[in-house]
Amino acid sequence: MADIYEEILKLKANGECAALATLIFTSGSTPREQGAKMLIRQDGSIIGTIGGSILEGQVREEAKHIIQEGKPKILDFDLTGRDEKGMICGGVAKVYIEPIIPTSTLYIFGGGHISFSLSKICKILGFQVVVIDDRNEYASPERFPEADKTIADDYSRVFSQIAVNKFSYIVIVTRGHTYDQAVLEWAIATGAKYVGMIGSRNKIRKVYDNLIAKGVEEEKLNRVHAPIGMDIKAETPEEIAVSIVAEIIQVRHSEKSQVKPFCQT
Repeated sequence: MADIYEEILKLKANGECAALATLIFTSGSTPREQGAKMLIRQDGSIIGTIGGSILEGQVREEAKHIIQEGKPKILDFDLTGRDEKGMICGGVAKVYIEPIIPTSTLYIFGGGHISFSLSKICKILGFQVVVIDDRNEYASPERFPEADKTIADDYSRVFSQIAVNKFSYIVIVTRGHTYDQAVLEWAIATGAKYVGMIGSRNKIRKVYDNLIAKGVEEEKLNRVHAPIGMDIKAETPEEIAVSIVAEIIQVRHSEKSQVKPFCQT
C-alpha cells in the first residue's frame, strides 16, 4: 500500500492528475475485502487492485471521467452471477473513486510589502506558497514563516529551480521594471494557470514593447493579468494583496466551470 501513496506524492509533485479507487463496502463473495485500493493514472495504468474482472474494468473506465471532472463518485456493483472467466460470485460492493489533484502553488517573485500580505492570505486559502527575491533579507523564513519555501537568489538562476505546471500561479511584484520584465519573459513561456504583473499601464506597455522587440509573440502577453488584481480601488499594500487574491480565486474556480476537462488526459 505504501507504493500507492508514494506514487500519489510523485504525481502531485509533477502536476499530474489521477484517481484513487477504494472498496468502501463489501458483502458476500467479492474478489477483495473492504479497504482495498487501486490508483489509476491519467494514461490508464494502475497500481494495486480492487479485485480485477468486470468490477476493475468498470472502475478504470469511470476513473477517466472523474479525473476530467475533478469530482468524487461512489459506484455500486452487484457481482451476483458469473464473471467473464466463468467464476461464480455472489456479493455486492461499493467503490469510492476520488480525484487526485495537485496542490495549487503560488510563486511570488518579490518579497516586498504586497508579498508580505499575499503570502499569508494565500496560505490560508490552501495554496503552497513559494517566495522568491534576490535579496536575502526579503526572502527568508523569518520574514515569511508561513511560506512553504523561500528562495534568495538571482531571478535568472531561480527559473531552473522550480517546476511550474498548470496548477501554478505566478505573481510578479519585484522592486523594478527590469526584474519584472525578466521574470515575465520566463513566466509566459511556462504552463502556469495564472501570470500577473504589477505596474501602471504605462510601465506595462513599456515592458510589453521591450519583449515584443525581443521577438516575444504578443499573443503570449495577452494571457498576462496586468495591471494585476481586480479593480476594487485598492490603495494600501494589504488592499492590493486582497485584489490579487480575488483575481487568483476567480481564475482558480473558472477552471471548474469551463467545458474543457479539469485535468486533460
